[in-house]
Amino acid sequence: MKKSVFVALALSALLGACQYKSIAAPELSARDAEYIALVPKFDTYLPYLPYEIADPTGQPPGTIYIDTKSKFLYLVLPNRRAIRYGVATGEEAYGWTGEAVVQRKAEWPRWTPPAEMVKRWPHLKPVAGGMNGGPENPLGARALYLYQDGKDTLYRIHGTNEPETIGRSASSGCIRMRNIDVIDLFNRVPAGAKVVVV
Repeated sequence: MKKSVFVALALSALLGACQYKSIAAPELSARDAEYIALVPKFDTYLPYLPYEIADPTGQPPGTIYIDTKSKFLYLVLPNRRAIRYGVATGEEAYGWTGEAVVQRKAEWPRWTPPAEMVKRWPHLKPVAGGMNGGPENPLGARALYLYQDGKDTLYRIHGTNEPETIGRSASSGCIRMRNIDVIDLFNRVPAGAKVVVV
């Protein structure tokens, strides 16, 4: 094989590996389809849609890596690939970084706002005792509960009923995803998965 042909093939393979690959939407249950249809529609900016890309994290496969500055969550795959999802992260005063594990997973989770959140936002007093899962619940379609050393951090990776916040610093520290994306992540990630937030 001529050197020029070999170089061309090598470059083509390298560029192909760098290309973005669209991710198919997950299959939805009847309840998922019904509830998601009730959440306000918002056309997410193209860069924040999920894509499979070359892994930029260097983490082992199965790790969830969240870059709060760029507003991306990466699920690391084998073969140095990753799925990149757009997220909303905590406002600067409420941001959190560190390592944790997914201790628990829930579908259309119940939400109980922490006491300090109710104190900060008195309009939450009516739901201080908790709110059942559904399209009005701010945790959205799924929640992954983050723990450190067996203790609940009170931070979550969860869906949202405010899809317009994706790509922004908008939460009280939790990581928000589009409902369709958090369902996809939920389906791919087992309890015990490592989470790195930077």
